[in-house]
Amino acid sequence: MLFSRPGCHLCDDARLVVERVTTELGERYVERDITLDPHDLQAYVESIPVVLVDGVQVDFWRVSEDRLRAALLR
Repeated sequence: MLFSRPGCHLCDDARLVVERVTTELGERYVERDITLDPHDLQAYVESIPVVLVDGVQVDFWRVSEDRLRAALLR
C-alpha cells in the first residue's frame, strides 16, 4: 500500500520505485490518497509517502528499492 497525496513530489518519486519493484516481482499495489479520508490524513500528513507491506510500514519519505524488495520477498 502506498499512501500519498496530490502534488507531493516525494510521492511521485515513491510511486516510481513502488511500480518498478512490484512489476519486477510480479506483485500488485494499491495507492491511497490520504486527503480522501480524515483518519489517513491525520495519521500520515507529516510522513507521506508511506509504504506498507502486509500492514507493516516499510518506508516513508524516501522509499528504498532494497527495503521494499526485501519486505516483498519475506
